[in-house]
Amino acid sequence: MKAQPSVRDTASFAGDVLPAILNEDAFWPSEPRNLEEAGLNEMFVEALIGQLLLGVGTLSGRKISERLGLPFAIVEPQLAKLRVRQMITHASSAPLNDYYYSLTENGQKRAQTQQKVCSYTGPAPVPLMDYVLSVEAQASHFEPVTRKDLIHAIQGVTYEDGWLDLLGPAVNSNAGIFLYGSPGNGKTTLAKCLTACRSQEIWVPHAIIDDGNIIKLFDASYHHPSNSKTNPMLAQEFDRRWIRIRRPTVVVGGELTLDNLEIRHDPRSNTCEAPLQMKSNCGCLLIDDFGRQRVEPEELLNRWIVPLESRNDFLTLPTGKKISVPFQQIILFSTNLQPEELVDEAFMRRVPFKIEIGDPSRAEFIEIFRRSCESLGFTWRPDIVEQLLDKHYRAKGRALRRCHPRDLLQQVKSICVYRGERPDLRMEFLDLACRNYFGTGTLPGTNPVAPRASANRVPPGAPNANGHNANGMRNSVPSVPVSQTNAMGQAPFVPPLPPRMSQPNPLLSVPAPLPSVAVSQTVQRFLDQEPIREGTMAIPGKVPLDPSASEPVLIPSENV
Repeated sequence: MKAQPSVRDTASFAGDVLPAILNEDAFWPSEPRNLEEAGLNEMFVEALIGQLLLGVGTLSGRKISERLGLPFAIVEPQLAKLRVRQMITHASSAPLNDYYYSLTENGQKRAQTQQKVCSYTGPAPVPLMDYVLSVEAQASHFEPVTRKDLIHAIQGVTYEDGWLDLLGPAVNSNAGIFLYGSPGNGKTTLAKCLTACRSQEIWVPHAIIDDGNIIKLFDASYHHPSNSKTNPMLAQEFDRRWIRIRRPTVVVGGELTLDNLEIRHDPRSNTCEAPLQMKSNCGCLLIDDFGRQRVEPEELLNRWIVPLESRNDFLTLPTGKKISVPFQQIILFSTNLQPEELVDEAFMRRVPFKIEIGDPSRAEFIEIFRRSCESLGFTWRPDIVEQLLDKHYRAKGRALRRCHPRDLLQQVKSICVYRGERPDLRMEFLDLACRNYFGTGTLPGTNPVAPRASANRVPPGAPNANGHNANGMRNSVPSVPVSQTNAMGQAPFVPPLPPRMSQPNPLLSVPAPLPSVAVSQTVQRFLDQEPIREGTMAIPGKVPLDPSASEPVLIPSENV
């Protein structure tokens, strides 16, 4: 006789197992019943309570329990022990048989001392092993993506049918993906849509503790909490140190450095910040504009070549201890360059999917324009779009980009707002938008802009390097080439030349030179004179006016 399968009532399941079964979750953080199950000790919880009251002042026991994320049954005995040791006191009574607590003078001194060691305030951390188990359970529970799921995920963007057969297997493999192609074709938008294929929600802790080091994991910029009003499962009992979020999508661009991929320690608070790959576990990590980061692509790829192979990453704590954490996410590299120009063959093997995102066709471009008109409040006018394509794209040989319709319409909308008109798709507005966006052409009814004068350009009538102007006349002050200016950009002083006169000035006339023999005798007589006496100075190059004089002309030094 065949044995009948046993049937169990749902009431016989433990409280921490039933929510996971009903919600089909691979991981459910059950509420701890004591400090041992929470993975914490009394001294650490007392320090958290002291830091919290030091910053807030007065809180009820249940509010303290809520802030720490621990059940009131665990927090209440710790409050009683602190009160017995006169670290805290009852400020007043609170509802539900509770009290308001505040620090005593001894409690403030102790909290200030503990603050110098670690000033973390927030939900109590969970042990590192609990986090590792949660990632492995939730990462292995990925549901396979079908063609229908993929179409539903990217229905908000236009795409080519050939992409579906490339993107679907790439997402199911949970391996690295290269998205490359010309800029402005929606690689970043497409990468964000791929995460939506896996619509399940996951659990992440607020913080992790290991070897006395607190690592903050939850980041509001990447982790978006689930709506508790629409998710009835959040009404069930669970560990409040965990938070349920949508699968994360972490996007980083040119600001990425190697420091972002390691545990960052804050010496002031003595806490750590989790790296980006930990924050993107069970989700998607998008390296946008790959190849233009401040760190060289080779250094970035060498940092991840082992984690991509083993799906585990090794991080170093401030104490020097090495920890192993899961490396479970879809990594997408979005770049405008060819992948073979950035990485070598060894890394190309570890990123098995390379998908090119090409330019849109004319029909797809028009469809994107129509969708953009609907979203921005423009009346759809296909004839104007055809004129735009013929005038500013086909005639000028300009490539189509998927971002152009949205960007041009946003400029047209700004023009309409400036003129006080309703959004209207007119060709004159598109001409002006194309001039602003592409930076070519001139305004209607205006002359081309005259070339700007260069800093080294000589104005009309200014002297050249020889001191002559454009008419061949010598100016009073010759110009100085730019290369002869000093460090301050100033020209050296040049004494002005005497003005030309029609009649010679007898005072300025130069006497006729002496005969060569007389000049030689005069110079020899000057050289044979006695040395210059102290307190006098000879005029350089001055010779006696009288050839029969025996001494050169001397003047006192104070008259010089």
